[in-house]
Amino acid sequence: MNPVKPFIIIVFSLFCFNAYAQYTDVINSNRPGVSRSAFSVGTNVIQFEVGPYFVKEEHTPLQYEVSGFGADFSARYGLLFEELEINLEGTYQNDTFTDNRSVITSEDKRSNFKNFTLGAKYLVYDPYKNAEEEKPNLYSWKANHQFKWNSLIPAVAVYVGANYDSKDNPYTLPDVEGFSPKVMIATQNNLAGGWVFVMNLIKDRIGSDYSDFQYILTLTHSFNPKWVVFGEAQGIKSDFYADNLFRLGGAYLWGKDIQLDTAITFNTKDTPSVLSVNFGASYRFDFHQDKEIDNGGSAKEEGKRRSREKKRGNRQETDIDFND
Repeated sequence: MNPVKPFIIIVFSLFCFNAYAQYTDVINSNRPGVSRSAFSVGTNVIQFEVGPYFVKEEHTPLQYEVSGFGADFSARYGLLFEELEINLEGTYQNDTFTDNRSVITSEDKRSNFKNFTLGAKYLVYDPYKNAEEEKPNLYSWKANHQFKWNSLIPAVAVYVGANYDSKDNPYTLPDVEGFSPKVMIATQNNLAGGWVFVMNLIKDRIGSDYSDFQYILTLTHSFNPKWVVFGEAQGIKSDFYADNLFRLGGAYLWGKDIQLDTAITFNTKDTPSVLSVNFGASYRFDFHQDKEIDNGGSAKEEGKRRSREKKRGNRQETDIDFND
């Protein structure tokens, strides 16, 4: 069965849903973590995210080392509907594999894409779309920052993509090449006090010998309209590789269309041990335009839509949801 065919069918079916606004006045980046938010960038917004990194791995039982550099990248575009986002993402790495099992060590220089995926993400449920009743309380800081039970209801998005692995890729099994599907469920909770929690459940390279299941949990916290810090846990399980990775870092909003970030990645085992440091940036080209108001009775709906956008924009300015 052609793995790309289900991808096309599901993407086409997403076009049947109604739209609610995803656009915000400032950039919403998935960086500096590797999780994907539930929200899209907004229609007619083109966004690029890139993060060069340095990596060091040591496998004690197998006595090998890996050292090198790479870059993860993403191009995102809001297409047709506010909930729909098309994205191209991947990771390219160039390193040296050193085998220390014999008296004379051997080195093998490697380079290729660790992953390269074209996909589409669609927001299927947005608990904030009808949240006009939760307007900020102008007289009480406590009321605006206290815990709200309805914040436990997350926004939910689904993702479908197609991986491409080239022949003789040193980062996959020898028999893994060509296209394979990838699916994901992404949830997002925007909590009081500048906290945002994102969860991803991923099944990658479906049908191949390199197929794996991943979960990613990301918690971010903003201190002011410019700075945010985050912590992240990523679990990977497959017949070929299993790991638990942890990330810590932060981001700085340099302007409404640009963000800078940095993070460190590590694990707690030696099969292999992983240490990586990255520096990244996100930039968007904002061609978004609000839809014209239909005088035949949609003014009220347009008012609600603008209220939602303002509310989400206010939340962005106060909470700096860099994972949105």
